[in-house]
Amino acid sequence: MQEYLRSTEIIDWDHPKVEKLAKELAFGLDDVVEITKNCFEWVRDEIYHSHDHCMNPITLKASEVLEAGTGYCYAKSHLLAALLRASSIPTGLCYQRLSRDENGEPFCLHGLNAVYLPEIGWYRIDARGNKKSVDAQFTPPEEKLAYEIKVEGEADLPEIWADPLPVIIDVLTKYDNYEDVWENLPDIPLIQKPSSKR
Repeated sequence: MQEYLRSTEIIDWDHPKVEKLAKELAFGLDDVVEITKNCFEWVRDEIYHSHDHCMNPITLKASEVLEAGTGYCYAKSHLLAALLRASSIPTGLCYQRLSRDENGEPFCLHGLNAVYLPEIGWYRIDARGNKKSVDAQFTPPEEKLAYEIKVEGEADLPEIWADPLPVIIDVLTKYDNYEDVWENLPDIPLIQKPSSKR
């Protein structure tokens, strides 16, 4: 579990402001589920999704997201991972591959988190931010994510990553405007499993 607890350049939970907020969100609590819920709802509701709210700057590191108060789903997942890791709660990064218009190509990645809850195991949470068409909640053991897989080519990627995918870092460092990121959202091809011969 150690890799899901460490502070990194991007998930920089040892940054003083991140650590301070983590302590505030966990104050008076010793239940992992309650702390996780507090951190999840705070990031979901208090950090504005860059495209939903037409906001710059483009953020990547957890501390940058907190400082700017905005981020794309990927950046918000970095902050949530940092807040939870600061409270010694193992947290990783997950991705979904989604159709941009819910009708096939083009596709893009969507970033969310998986947190390890003692009674449940790995549990996915999505702090992208709710809006009219999105209602992500913290309701363990049931998942209530922002998006469901609906069309061919979409996928819940099964991996739980300790660090962001390089393609995510590339996009968030290459562009400095929320519109440019939106036009160039990252994607990865799905690996086709060979069909077994009978």
